[in-house]
Amino acid sequence: MAVLVDANSRVITQGITGSAGGFHTRMSHAYSPIFVGGVTPGKGGQWFDEALPIFNTVKEARQITDANVSMVFVPPPFAADAIMEAADAGIELIVAITEGIPANDMVKAWRFVQSKGARLIGPNCPGIITPGAAKIGIMPGHIHKPGRIGVVSKSGTLTYEAVGQLTAAGLGQSTCIGIGGDPVIGTTHTDALQLFNDDPDTDAVIMIGEIGGSAEEEACEWIKGNMKKPIVGFIAGASAPPGRRMGHAGAIISGGQGGAEDKFKAMEAAGVFTVRSPAEMGSKMVEVLGL
Repeated sequence: MAVLVDANSRVITQGITGSAGGFHTRMSHAYSPIFVGGVTPGKGGQWFDEALPIFNTVKEARQITDANVSMVFVPPPFAADAIMEAADAGIELIVAITEGIPANDMVKAWRFVQSKGARLIGPNCPGIITPGAAKIGIMPGHIHKPGRIGVVSKSGTLTYEAVGQLTAAGLGQSTCIGIGGDPVIGTTHTDALQLFNDDPDTDAVIMIGEIGGSAEEEACEWIKGNMKKPIVGFIAGASAPPGRRMGHAGAIISGGQGGAEDKFKAMEAAGVFTVRSPAEMGSKMVEVLGL
């Protein structure tokens, strides 16, 4: 296996009867049949597509299906509570796809998740995929190929771009983690890099960051003393004017911090092989690996 998810994962969807939750459960389960049920309060006892049982609570779903992963498609006002419910029920990995969760709600939810020892990916992310084995989220499965390159990215679209280039170059992916671009997220660049660094099935990593915050600089400090595998890096948002939010809720240059150039410099100082165009991520990886 690669990191976090594989063909043995057992997944439920919180919000499975919603339009987005239902659609992406259907697509993910068709790619990798690892889904074992769903949760929608008040609809327990019903079935999704006559294949997956629906439960009223995550606790009930976990007890009956032995689920260890939850994919969250609950609307923003209730999503933080859904994340905490999953953690409280003993779910080990929570993948929150929902966009627009209030930051104050996420601060509370993230503290609770940490207190329960669970891992959170997202929110406002495309999810996680180990190609050929497990797809949990909204990413297009057909562009992925099993291989040995890890991908970690704040941007869903740029994750797909990196994956497409790697696949076209004949390089597959071990696991791709879309960590999300909100101000408060669970798994960070540093967390993902630690996982890939320890994974015997990952040879190198593409790391995609964006303007705003200091997560990329913090990851680079960790890289300097710990990372044993080559990294190709890109920062999105180089042309964004200070003070204007671009795309993700966390993508804003404020207080003189979070600019693209600062992040590129931190990457280069840490030995990351940087590219200034997202179109060069795959070719740079081929170059770095000497292929």
